[in-house]
Amino acid sequence: MELSKRQQLADLNTKIPDIEKNLAVIAELKAAQAEDAPEPLETNYELNDTLYSRAEIDVKATKSVYLWLGADVMLEYPLDEAVALLTERLQKNRDQAAMVREDLEFLKENITTMEVNTARLYNWDVERRKQERAATASS
Repeated sequence: MELSKRQQLADLNTKIPDIEKNLAVIAELKAAQAEDAPEPLETNYELNDTLYSRAEIDVKATKSVYLWLGADVMLEYPLDEAVALLTERLQKNRDQAAMVREDLEFLKENITTMEVNTARLYNWDVERRKQERAATASS
């Protein structure tokens, strides 16, 4: 159970920065649109973990973005809807990460309690056997 919670927390700790990056990109697009920039926005984007490519984005023509929703599903969203969706997901992931941390702390406390009780029971049994041997030896 602890391993499962740790993996869940690691997944959330990976998702949260990705969502924050996506929100930052959309904010930059909206800022460039507000500036009324005549030139296209030049950027590098990640194709793979170690592979990047350069692109020019026509900021004035950009009215929407495509977001990966998971399970190989990508949908197009207008910029404002994308910000709303990503903000909602970011908050949900942060809340879930906090709950998972609480669960891990609860598990840790209970594991410690179980280990202490197991050690006490073992020590009690050792003492009981010692007393039984002493009682049989003296009889």
